[in-house]
Amino acid sequence: MSGSAPPAAGRALRVGFVAGEHSGDQLGAALIGALRARVTRLECFGVAGPRMRAAGCETWAASEELAVMGLAEVLAHLPRLLRLRRRLRKRLLATRPDVFVGIDAPEFNLRLMRDLRRAGIPTVQYVSPQVWAWRPGRVRGIGTACNLVLCLLPFETEFYAPQGVAARFVGHPLADQIPLQIDRAAARRALGLPENGEVIALLPGSRLGEVSRLAAPFAAAAAQLARSRPALQFIAPLASRATAEAFAKEALQVPGVPAIQRLDGQAQTALAACDAALVASGTATLEALLTGRPMVVAYRVSALTAFLVRTLRLVKVRYFSQPNLLAGRALVPEFIQDQVQGAKLAQALLAELEDRPRIEAMLEEFAAIHRRLRCDGAARAAEAVLSCTADAARG
Repeated sequence: MSGSAPPAAGRALRVGFVAGEHSGDQLGAALIGALRARVTRLECFGVAGPRMRAAGCETWAASEELAVMGLAEVLAHLPRLLRLRRRLRKRLLATRPDVFVGIDAPEFNLRLMRDLRRAGIPTVQYVSPQVWAWRPGRVRGIGTACNLVLCLLPFETEFYAPQGVAARFVGHPLADQIPLQIDRAAARRALGLPENGEVIALLPGSRLGEVSRLAAPFAAAAAQLARSRPALQFIAPLASRATAEAFAKEALQVPGVPAIQRLDGQAQTALAACDAALVASGTATLEALLTGRPMVVAYRVSALTAFLVRTLRLVKVRYFSQPNLLAGRALVPEFIQDQVQGAKLAQALLAELEDRPRIEAMLEEFAAIHRRLRCDGAARAAEAVLSCTADAARG
């Protein structure tokens, strides 16, 4: 089939999306806004979350359906995910968007994108798969599936150049959205917190599985912190009713757990309001960095996934949190699998709070990274998507 042409004068630009879970929904909404600022008419459709829906994306399926983490964990959901992908492939091939944008969720998106590209539909992967962390051999397959890869982190493009895969650093929209100077007092007022006193934020993740695994150790850490500093207050932004219920169920079983104010989302406001945070590995660690908050990072997958990763030697990096990857060193404490214990997390967070010289140096580095990533990422991504449609039309 011939490639998709850009829209003729007066016709809408039609963009298909598959955005994986909460962070993909954030990126997708910002991209839709930037595209609307550049084209007269825009039609968006596909797998989207609430922010993308609010931005005007017709939702064929909810992005939460892709919120599955880990190798073993995917197996239970595989039949459902394969059925969803078949339905999307059929509908996208029938609809023939001018361009398809897969946001994160590479294991789901890349196979779909390969079929769409073969049918002449330009494809863009927004958020590079972590080829620098594990399974670097995927780069060649990514190049087969994608016309273009949009990278959020500056070091990622170097992994694509040797294979001739088109990749562009666009910056991270969160760095544009989160101000360089944070108004802590305003954030506390928004959450009904007193202006004075220390506040600890607990961010156990947006996926139900990771919340179920991290809720108990995070609550145990809160219990130990409260024993050391009884005046501490605790808040926990949770992405959905299901994750809130899972967190409450696990936390209530922890002896001596203090009062934890559960929030309906509002992760960025919680980070702005707090003095330090316990954070699940993922986008929230970047949000904590951009907000300028000391943090301790935890990562825990199922025992089977952990066994497979170790046995197959899939992981190729020393660090897993985004602050440490961006800094190239152990900037913030990380705990993985069996290390994720309440006592260890609490001890590490207390050390972060009490070492003022270390905190000041760390915050300076956080600010430098923030400035480096702050380059109007959504606008640059929109320009790249539009250029991809133009390139496809030319040949």
